[in-house]
Amino acid sequence: MKLFIEMKLNRLAEVFEELGVENNDIVKFLKVKKETVSRWVNNHQQPSLTTFAQIAEYLRVDIRELFYPSDWSSSTVEAFKSKKVRD
Repeated sequence: MKLFIEMKLNRLAEVFEELGVENNDIVKFLKVKKETVSRWVNNHQQPSLTTFAQIAEYLRVDIRELFYPSDWSSSTVEAFKSKKVRD
């Protein structure tokens, strides 16, 4: 009997949902294919550490948030949303 354990290596899907970010926002920012971002979000492939850092900077979140949740205040969510409205 095979035992399959699903392992999430990143939390991009959760973070994008929390912040109201769409995959297409990341596609435009990083100038990558939509299929690439989709693979990252679905944990079929992982971006490089440099790319994770760029995504974190774009979202204005600590890079660690992309890997595991924290109990930090929601101020980062509000900061991102206000930046997105200005852009």
